[in-house]
Amino acid sequence: MTGLIEVKLMELNQLFNSMDPSPFHERDLDHDAEEFIVSWAQEHPQQHELKLVVHLAKHPADVDDARKLVADSVAHYFDYRAAMTLREFKRLMREGRASLVIGMLFLGLCQFAATVLSPAAANWQAVAREGLTIIGWVAMWKPLEIYLYRWWPLLSLRKLYQRLGRMSVEVHCSTPT
Repeated sequence: MTGLIEVKLMELNQLFNSMDPSPFHERDLDHDAEEFIVSWAQEHPQQHELKLVVHLAKHPADVDDARKLVADSVAHYFDYRAAMTLREFKRLMREGRASLVIGMLFLGLCQFAATVLSPAAANWQAVAREGLTIIGWVAMWKPLEIYLYRWWPLLSLRKLYQRLGRMSVEVHCSTPT
């Protein structure tokens, strides 16, 4: 089954970011166009292949070149976004490892200090011991957040971008006037 994404434009330039000076086939997609395509792609089940149909009201000078340009540009853009998302994932994992090492060292230091206070029976020392234990575990919040929650949305987004990079693209033009 194929998930269909349709975009209606007046002219081909509306699909691309006008501020991007790159060659046409390497240009970024317009932010609104990208957001539209991504949001519609998220609506379709993951097992469905995707297909983008671009409807142009203004007939381009060379329809075959326009079709190839759009297909190449869309594939290139979403492949690039998948690569950037993987890079962000790797950066997050490095941050998680550093946070985990720092958190574990701090937790160990807090536990050691709490153990030193353990034999004493004074109320303030019991409060200090519990406070050190709590603070040590709070230091573990960031690595736990990264390793439990923040990594999987990035990989999910990367898979979506990879699907979008592989999708077939068609350009339909209105009849020339």
